[in-house]
Amino acid sequence: MNIDTALVRELAELLSETGLTEIEVEDDDRKIRVARTAAPVAAAVSAAPATPVAPAAPASAAPGSQGDAPADTADAVTSPMVGTAYLAPEPGAANFVKPGDKVSEGDTLLIVEAMKVMNPIHADRSGTVKAVLVDNAQPVEFGQPLVVIS
Repeated sequence: MNIDTALVRELAELLSETGLTEIEVEDDDRKIRVARTAAPVAAAVSAAPATPVAPAAPASAAPGSQGDAPADTADAVTSPMVGTAYLAPEPGAANFVKPGDKVSEGDTLLIVEAMKVMNPIHADRSGTVKAVLVDNAQPVEFGQPLVVIS
């Protein structure tokens, strides 16, 4: 197999830019898949405080938010990527979490779909869900507050 290293590098850059964990392209008889572990995504989440300034304003106006936006978003789990948020595992199913639910570290809070890849967003700590700041099927930005846990 003749490997197009330029394409592999371009796909790897796309992963870094978008926060995705994997991407796959296919043409004729060639298929290229580039993936990375979840560790770089966690690093992207820790870098998120630099970017939520712009997304925080729209998120505070989201239907699930509670009036005191700065306090709410300070404890929020943020989106590690650009995509579409889904609150349930499939249409018609119950949401993963709702305000008042107790969650443990690692529990799935919602899914962010990016480029047809479903990426579960996990609780980074145990606590109680205070607010869900996005609606089902809502587009989300990198660093946007999604769910408040305290």
